[in-house]
Amino acid sequence: MANTVPEMRSSIISVPESSPPPEIVTFDVSGMKCAGCAKAVERQLMQYSGVISACVNLAVEVATVECQPGVVDADALAKKLTDNGFPSQSRAGGNQREMEVAIIERRQQEIRQQIGQLTIALILIILSGSGHVLGTKAPILSNIWFHWGLATLALLLPGRRIVVDGCRSLWRNAPNMNTLVALGAVTAYTASNAALMFPQMGWECFFDEPVMLLGFILLGKTLEQQARQRAASALQALIALQPATARLVDFKLPILDLDSPSPVYNPQYIEIPADRVRVGEWLQVLPGDKIPVDGEVCEGKTTIDESMLTGESMPILKQTGDPVAAGTINQSGAIVIRATRTGKETTVAQMVALVEAAQTRKAPIQNLADTVAGYFVYGVMAISALTFLFWYFAGTHLWPSVLLGHGAMNMGHGAMGMGHQLPITDYQSPLLLSLKLAIAVLVIACPCALGLATPTAILVGSGIGAERGLLIRGGDVLERVHQLDTVVFDKTGTLTTGELTLTDYLPIFESSGLDGTSDLNVSHRQDACFTIDSQLLQIAAAVEMGSCHPVAAAILREAQQQALPLLAAEDFYTAPGLGVSAVVEGRLVFAGNAEWMTQQGVPIATELCGSFQGKTAVYVACEGVLLGVIGLKDTLRPDAKATVERLRAMGLRVMMLTGDTPGAAFVIANQLDLPTTDVLAQVRPEGKARAIAALQAEGRKVAMVGDGINDAPALAQADVGVGLHGGTDVAVETAQIVLMRNTLMDVVESIELSRATLKKIRQNLFWAFGYNMLGIPVAAGLLLPAMGILLSPAAAGAFMAFSSVSVVTNSLLLRREFRS
Repeated sequence: MANTVPEMRSSIISVPESSPPPEIVTFDVSGMKCAGCAKAVERQLMQYSGVISACVNLAVEVATVECQPGVVDADALAKKLTDNGFPSQSRAGGNQREMEVAIIERRQQEIRQQIGQLTIALILIILSGSGHVLGTKAPILSNIWFHWGLATLALLLPGRRIVVDGCRSLWRNAPNMNTLVALGAVTAYTASNAALMFPQMGWECFFDEPVMLLGFILLGKTLEQQARQRAASALQALIALQPATARLVDFKLPILDLDSPSPVYNPQYIEIPADRVRVGEWLQVLPGDKIPVDGEVCEGKTTIDESMLTGESMPILKQTGDPVAAGTINQSGAIVIRATRTGKETTVAQMVALVEAAQTRKAPIQNLADTVAGYFVYGVMAISALTFLFWYFAGTHLWPSVLLGHGAMNMGHGAMGMGHQLPITDYQSPLLLSLKLAIAVLVIACPCALGLATPTAILVGSGIGAERGLLIRGGDVLERVHQLDTVVFDKTGTLTTGELTLTDYLPIFESSGLDGTSDLNVSHRQDACFTIDSQLLQIAAAVEMGSCHPVAAAILREAQQQALPLLAAEDFYTAPGLGVSAVVEGRLVFAGNAEWMTQQGVPIATELCGSFQGKTAVYVACEGVLLGVIGLKDTLRPDAKATVERLRAMGLRVMMLTGDTPGAAFVIANQLDLPTTDVLAQVRPEGKARAIAALQAEGRKVAMVGDGINDAPALAQADVGVGLHGGTDVAVETAQIVLMRNTLMDVVESIELSRATLKKIRQNLFWAFGYNMLGIPVAAGLLLPAMGILLSPAAAGAFMAFSSVSVVTNSLLLRREFRS
């Protein structure tokens, strides 16, 4: 009998060899202007030897590369991107906080430069428009050479970066949005120069077009960049939470007298960078300071503001023994903490990593947009060329009225009346008309809208989640959440508080031949009557010392409250979902459920099982003999029933999955109004994953909500795993959604946020595709013969700028629509 546990232990420890997991490398990539650029960066990354996959996020300018371990040189890969026109920097090594701050500063500097360029462009637009408004009243402003000068300045000053970048991108065979704008502006400028130099051709000069085109594009880019900064504000706030320094104190110093009333006001400290604090070191935190690392309060009492991590506005009381998280703010008292997690292991660092990872993972719905974006600019240039050829060789012959101005209307900027229809009076040249239409096609197409549709919505959605303690791991998770029809909850510690209380003792010492004078040395107390119940509890507590399960916590807590001395125990072993064992006072003792007893060959009477109906029964046995049974009862979380009702109102089926007995499970199910058909009881940890798989085999899309090691297989198997942050690290790492507040109602809120975010993604993609599918044909002259509508290049540029800005603005509206 005693050989059973070692045999099981060896079979569990024996793990088949597997290949090492892929290495993840993250790069900050600048120089991307549109979805075409992002696709070009992905192609360049995939061409590098050792790279398995690459994902580029245009909105946050980050590339995540999955590669073979030890094969890829991150610095060499960054240099390759930089040499190809996309300045890049690996995030491997260095001070992560300093790198993030540098990136934010660089983006703010870019916005300042854009505002400066936009200011110049707007001045040129005002001067250009004044000539049309004042006419002969201001001969200088209406002079053609003055307008030539304005157009030249527009190309050389605010438009220079756009033109240079567009030409370089075309040369590198990776054309982008700037390529289209540069082609349009330079073509318009060149055609106007030809008309100015050779007036006999009868062409009109349209020097105003490059000025207004570049001005509108710069306006759109500036608004878009600022909107993207606002979308990333939640992540930047999280990054800012990470403190820079910590006060290191030595608990051995005489001045830090731990017995004094105020030991924490110790002036003897050393200020060091927070990322260099080591686990176990003591740190002083004064009122108003940020907690530098995750730790445990050793001395003092205070209140902590945890709102940025959990979304809870009420300060939390912390005293000796309580955990504190890095980045939270000490409000009222001075404390000394002992570091338990540092650097990238702290809660706030993990939140930053989770949010950043979420923002780089794409939703499958984005795949079509990415495919189109890879060829978009080439396609637009081809359509522009075909537009020119069609109108020059056929269109003007089929509909000569478009040249004579019979009913043709120009949607241009004339007299600064953007968008108004004005009569065409002098389109006499088929070449000039064809050229204008071709330029309008180049300028109206907007690859930016395609590239920003998904990442900006995810950026805003993940930011809202981070502010409320809801961490959603990416766009793919959002799409799976939208498809859910079933939510399965673990019982203990998830639907219930997990704080079990002991309700019954049933000792069977007499029938086992064991008592207080047996070889199992149960200590007696002199100051109180030491009952048989206490003996059973004392033996159970000794075995449960090696477990962190809620059952173990309840038994140990009760033993402590009764002041029972703990027996010496060793060789602890835990069988997940069954029970525990240990050698107590030299004898092998088992504690667990009925199945665990059966596996150990301990007989249990049927009537004994029935006497603990509706409760969790812990059987205690010693060397094959049952010593007794302890009954425990759990209580529902306060918000459990409301959560179940809300989920049902959303059209979701709610189920409960537990390793507990059917009786205990049905008691909880009745309180939640769950039918017995939706309760799966007495399920082992590996059986939980099979239960989820069985539901999926029925065609269901399943979310699993859990908090323990036992739940990890089921969380991984489910379409969406939801882990409570107060649970084990394994459950949190396995889950796709992590609830930082440890509140059950956040399950509902996370699903609602996911649905709202995916709705925004769909709206953005619909607009991006719809805009281009309608705008390009109109710019190509589709409505010119029948309705006389012609888009000037400047009007097309304004529509292009509006398109990308509208996508980002629509994503920002998610904040307004998802207010609590």
